[in-house]
Amino acid sequence: MKLISWNVNGLRACEGKGFFSEAFKKLDADFFCLQETKMQAGQLDIAFDGYESYWNYADKKGYSGTAIFTKQHPLNVNYGMGIDEHDHEGRLITLEMECFYLVTVYTPNSQDELRRLDYRMRWENDFLNYIKRLDEKKPVIFCGDLNVAHQEIDLKNPKTNRRNAGFTDEEREKFSAMLNAGYTDSFRFFYPDLQNVYSWWSYRFKAREKNAGWRIDYFVVSNRIASQMQGAVIHNEIFGSDHCPVELTINI
Repeated sequence: MKLISWNVNGLRACEGKGFFSEAFKKLDADFFCLQETKMQAGQLDIAFDGYESYWNYADKKGYSGTAIFTKQHPLNVNYGMGIDEHDHEGRLITLEMECFYLVTVYTPNSQDELRRLDYRMRWENDFLNYIKRLDEKKPVIFCGDLNVAHQEIDLKNPKTNRRNAGFTDEEREKFSAMLNAGYTDSFRFFYPDLQNVYSWWSYRFKAREKNAGWRIDYFVVSNRIASQMQGAVIHNEIFGSDHCPVELTINI
């Protein structure tokens, strides 16, 4: 089974750069999870043969938003965490499948001067509790733009970014706590020491051309199904967004 996750940084803009005709068809995933769609209902007529789609829109227009295209019909679909503070920005979709839960998530950015870091910490606590409740019933696969580079190996310039959003001690510690609660970062499972592989590059300073990036897009799985993973890929050859797609293959 192949799963893809991609922060498209505006699906309408990404569509104009070949999302439909090239990336989606080329990747040919069983589940295709999107973040930062920046859409409201009815703004884009998009459908693919053989796929159902599920959308979570932010209250604020042109902001955040998530979607999942799936070849397999879910047993249930939930939007958000069920916590009002978190459920107005379209950041979470959960599909309950027969043997697992699939969650796509767009984690809030702590923003310039870390003005949203306190909120981010509350989100992290609540999201982990949400995942753990699901995990009591079935193993979990969650994916998306988690807005954190976990270790120094996960970004090009760790020293100069130490207190920037996405590489604060607080955010990194929350990621470690999540892994320690029973979860596996799929890419590092296969490539524990691989350097210079990133999933996001700033549009400024020719960052992608120089490969001055960050790895902030993930597939994370419950430890008890980690041995069933077959591969993890970061598709940095695919353009259309400031992020690239990430892939997980798993036998489940």
